[in-house]
Amino acid sequence: MQRDELVRYLDRYLRIDAIPDYGPQGLQVEGASEVTRIVFTVDAGQPCIDAAVKVGAQMQLVHHGLFWGTQELIRGAFGRKVARLLQANLSLYAAHLPLDAHPEVGNNVELARLLELTVESWFCNVKGTDIGVIAAAPDGTTVEALAAAIKARLGVEPRTLAHGPALVRRVAVVSGGGVSYVKEAAALGADTFITGETSHAHFYEAQEQGMNVLFAGHYATETVGLKALGRHLNGKFGLETVFIDLPTGM
Repeated sequence: MQRDELVRYLDRYLRIDAIPDYGPQGLQVEGASEVTRIVFTVDAGQPCIDAAVKVGAQMQLVHHGLFWGTQELIRGAFGRKVARLLQANLSLYAAHLPLDAHPEVGNNVELARLLELTVESWFCNVKGTDIGVIAAAPDGTTVEALAAAIKARLGVEPRTLAHGPALVRRVAVVSGGGVSYVKEAAALGADTFITGETSHAHFYEAQEQGMNVLFAGHYATETVGLKALGRHLNGKFGLETVFIDLPTGM
């Protein structure tokens, strides 16, 4: 498939130009004009780029790209990453908030789907876009059962703050670093919050709001959208899509 055709499709499908972010998203580094294999990694760290090169990809699609709103000089560690991409003729495409917010393959709708939660509404407005979801849990769902489902689906043992009811009814889901939205989720009727990173600063807020919070890891909660997008592109275009798991433990 032609790179430019694929980029146009991704830009439209992910609404890259319509969703403000912390830095430019979409095609960040231009590589080979023909794409048959896409590698998906959460990050654009040097080991991630090296892994994509090793398997012979023509495009690498990441959640955390190279550019975050500040100018970078093409030298040092940053320069080595750019050089590696250019030397390998490897395109780098980034989708940060657009992937969090996507209604079909986004991190948060996909987390809800994997945990058998039914999405009811959106919340957690970041730069003008709602990226988190409020979802209904099946009748009889307990906090322990939800934690076990996270472990089974994501392969991580979530850290749980059991400050809410034992029976879960409405769950707020914000992948990555979403814990600061606990109070907003409580105001919307959620009794349980699933996110990535833990935070000492929000321990008492969760307690005061009577909210269960399950921390499943920033990395793990942001693998699911990339995997879903890979399945979508494979089904639509027949492209070979490879997810490379490089967990950070965070």
